[in-house]
Amino acid sequence: MAFRTDQEALVLGALASGPQHGYGIVKSLRDGSSGLFNVNEGQLYPLLHKMQESGWIKGEWETSESGPARKTYVLLDEGRAELQRRQELWRKFSSAVGGLLFTEDKNPKVQPGSLEVNNA
Repeated sequence: MAFRTDQEALVLGALASGPQHGYGIVKSLRDGSSGLFNVNEGQLYPLLHKMQESGWIKGEWETSESGPARKTYVLLDEGRAELQRRQELWRKFSSAVGGLLFTEDKNPKVQPGSLEVNNA
């Protein structure tokens, strides 16, 4: 089980609603989680660069008459596929945890070992 890249999944989820600049992503994560996910920009930008290198997102400079140019990030098809993969993994994980934490449900809905992430 490997959820060390949860921040990637959260950013992919934030971009699923449409293109956003860095501050917009930070705000989406914070507001969408009622303040639970408070990613700072120092964490976000290296993550965005890595995600661009993976081919999941694309960053494009956007000019504005009212202010400086800023980079807007958009989710690519490969990123959408990665998001779907991680959503399914999260569903399995949360089902397994729910089966263990809530005693009324004694039968977890996933098979042992099915939470492994294939990084191929």
